[in-house]
Amino acid sequence: MVAYRFDRALPSDLPERALTGGRDRGRSLELAVLARVLHVLAVVVWIGGVALVTTVLLPATARMKSPEEQLEFFERVESGFARQARVTTLVAGASGFYLVDALDAWSRLALVQYWWMHAMILVWVVFTLMLFVLEPLVLRRWFVEGARRDPQRVFALVRRLHWVLLAVSLATVAGAVAGSHGYLLFQDR
Repeated sequence: MVAYRFDRALPSDLPERALTGGRDRGRSLELAVLARVLHVLAVVVWIGGVALVTTVLLPATARMKSPEEQLEFFERVESGFARQARVTTLVAGASGFYLVDALDAWSRLALVQYWWMHAMILVWVVFTLMLFVLEPLVLRRWFVEGARRDPQRVFALVRRLHWVLLAVSLATVAGAVAGSHGYLLFQDR
């Protein structure tokens, strides 16, 4: 049986600061582990919620008889998810920033083989803008007004947008898991 050791699980290209953690190596590793746990849990809940809305909620809404019923149901259920998504995107962003800084991994943003870090940041920025800026200021009013005028067109557009966001999010998660475990695309071999 092979014993798992955290210090061996860290990528070998991390700077000395990340491996030693300054004066208190144990405390730094504990905080990095906690940040990674929070980051992964936040992403699971957040992107899992996007998957639920995309694959279950929107199709269920489409099967409803009246546009009024569709709008009322979608607004009621989606508003609960929006609160959850706001919290989880904040936790994912804060823990991700902490990890990049604590592990002094800023230089990875200049390297193409760490494309998944760029993708994580891009997905986070898109969702954060949508949840905190566009949705409350523009999208909510546009959606309600559009759903009253032409519900089929609006819900079709919302479904397409959710599928695109889900696909990009899942590709990012897959790339981040592979990349953080040492599988780097575009590397010299």
